Amino acid sequence: MTNSPHATVRSGPDPRLLGQARDAVLPPLAEAFTQALGRFDDALFDRAERAGPSQMAFLDAMRELRRRRDEIIARFRDALLETWRSLEAGQPLSAEDALVRGDASALSLVTEQELESRLAARNLAAVLARDCKPVLVRLERRLSVLAGVPLDGEHNPIGAEHIGVAVHAAFGTSDLALEVRLVVVKLCERELVPLVARIYEALDQRLVRAGVAPELAAGPKPAPAAPAPRPENFDSEPLIQDEEMHAPAWAARFVNRMAGFRETHGGGRAAPEAGDYGQAPGTQTVLLEALHHLLQESRGQRGQDSARATLGTRDLSQREMLSVLSLLQSTPSATLRAAIGDTGESLAQRLKNEVLSSATQLGVDPSTARLAPVDEDAIDLVGMLFDVMLDERDLEGRPRELIGRLVVPFVKVALLDRRMFVQKTHPARRLLNALAEACEGNNGESAAERTLLTKVEEVVDRLVAEFNENLAIFLTLEEEFRAFLDQHRRRIEIAERRAAEIQRGQERLETARTRMNTELSARVDGRELPGAIEEFLRQPWAHHVTMTLLREGEDSNALRDALVLADGVLEELAEAQRQIIGKPWLQAWRPGLVQVFASVGMNSDAAHGAVDALHDTLQAIAASRPDLQKSLPELPQVVLPKPAEDENTPIQIVGGTDTLEFDHTDADHFRLLAIGTWLDFIDKDNKVQPGKLSWVSPISSRLLFVNRRGVRFCVASPEELAAMVRLGRLRRHIEEDAFDSAMQGVIDRLEPALPGTAP
Repeated sequence: MTNSPHATVRSGPDPRLLGQARDAVLPPLAEAFTQALGRFDDALFDRAERAGPSQMAFLDAMRELRRRRDEIIARFRDALLETWRSLEAGQPLSAEDALVRGDASALSLVTEQELESRLAARNLAAVLARDCKPVLVRLERRLSVLAGVPLDGEHNPIGAEHIGVAVHAAFGTSDLALEVRLVVVKLCERELVPLVARIYEALDQRLVRAGVAPELAAGPKPAPAAPAPRPENFDSEPLIQDEEMHAPAWAARFVNRMAGFRETHGGGRAAPEAGDYGQAPGTQTVLLEALHHLLQESRGQRGQDSARATLGTRDLSQREMLSVLSLLQSTPSATLRAAIGDTGESLAQRLKNEVLSSATQLGVDPSTARLAPVDEDAIDLVGMLFDVMLDERDLEGRPRELIGRLVVPFVKVALLDRRMFVQKTHPARRLLNALAEACEGNNGESAAERTLLTKVEEVVDRLVAEFNENLAIFLTLEEEFRAFLDQHRRRIEIAERRAAEIQRGQERLETARTRMNTELSARVDGRELPGAIEEFLRQPWAHHVTMTLLREGEDSNALRDALVLADGVLEELAEAQRQIIGKPWLQAWRPGLVQVFASVGMNSDAAHGAVDALHDTLQAIAASRPDLQKSLPELPQVVLPKPAEDENTPIQIVGGTDTLEFDHTDADHFRLLAIGTWLDFIDKDNKVQPGKLSWVSPISSRLLFVNRRGVRFCVASPEELAAMVRLGRLRRHIEEDAFDSAMQGVIDRLEPALPGTAP
């Protein structure tokens, strides 16, 4: 590759330059993997020291990796070389095809260990893709130009997805316990990703100097981000500034409404633009002021007396408030616990009453105490927030109790840092969102769900026991719980993959049976066959054809041989019916017939005996002696595979589309639906269940949807889904985190009380 700054611009395929790019990038990638692998020994030894009962698994892994070191490196290198050669051949290989290559025709399901390993490789790829997104986009474009074929992240031979596949392949033959295998792939994230990032940047620079797609300027190597500080509290600037700082629906609607309200009533500070939420200086302060005014106006319109107006003349100090809340946090009163379980009582009002009555434990006379306006606002907002969350989300029983125990700690957070209400990245609300996600719809039906609820209870217990005025505990607990939640999601992904594997197997069975029935009908229907011949075709031969289709495919030599065998037997039957005497019946077909009988479980002697029965039958027909026809010996019980029906599917799907009424635009929309899209399914009892598109069949184009536990519950064609839309049984799913959704509910409950606001 030339280094001249005046290199010729490359605007078309260039196999020579593509080969140079291969030689420039594959050896460094293999060397980077070798370097990363060399660091595993110390890391695994450290893990072994604290692995407890699993210690020997890590020590054995160290020996295994040393013993197979050269093989592991070679498998990594060969995996990348194979994908690059597919690019040079003009048919780039997808990462998914590379990952499952060798298993496509297998009848057995992929093991759970294999699924875990594949998911770990995908997670590694996701980390690499996230860290190197800009340079990977440029490399995909430049390599597309050189190869003359379009490329994306799934087909880029050195992209993040194929790096993950290569790592999976590298350790594929190593004898590693599942726990150790996942740790090894995780170590690749730490050791390999930074090295690969530098190799990407170097290749990108070389391609620029070679004049490949020069309009895509090579970006500078990004500097590593400094670790976020962990202050004692969060009264300083936000810890995280990222894409999460955009305005949620409630803030946009609320800000727009407040702008109109200020115009009507005049004066006051201008409301911020919705798009500035969380970004422009002072925006959060303005939103908090607007929330304060909304609460005041709402109380007045509802004729609700403020705790400040009715309970005395002295404001409780913040220290007194925090002390009272700490008492309620450690020992919540029976009435407060009852309010959490009661859908009819206002948590906000109950909290205010509890704070004032509990102040007596600090020596404060309730008749002379009142809540400061800012404290009353905090209690109202938190109380209403949890009212909405507990009422509108699927939280019953133990999950409702666990979320309800967070009310008092979150009132304390609101007193210490009001920005929790308007800052999406605030650790307290991030923790609440994570816990709500774990609890919603979790009835403890499976072992994984029960384990998740136990972890939620552990987090809530720690928060209640340890939270004083130091908000850093929310960040610590949120990080720990997110890590646990990621493991739970991985289990769900495994369940999703399993559902897809089962559905793929069922569709292949269905396709094989359809083809077998077609071939059988063409040879049997409308013909009067001797009993032995018909029994042979309908049982062992039909089973053999079905299994051949599953194992070998529709274009295989084995299937052609099976079809020719049946035709040969029928041809000899026709000859026998013409009374041809003295022919050695079925002599040419005996090996194939023995193989068919053996495929249904007959041993060699029994199989030859069955062929002899067919021979004697043909001979009897040729001699016009029907009394000499033989029956087949007793055949082993063979059950032809049938596509399984999902008994748990709440949606009844109608087969075929001829009688369905649907909008073709809707059907076209579902054909292009992206994997991972959620829809709301509505059953006959009007219960709504979100479903995630997990897989689309390449055979039938049917879409597989799973629930939040990764369990299959609906498989339907685009036309059937469009018909469900027409019947009102399917709709778009709106995904909001628990905090933002509850805040929207708070605004909805407050707005009708304001003048000029539609109910």
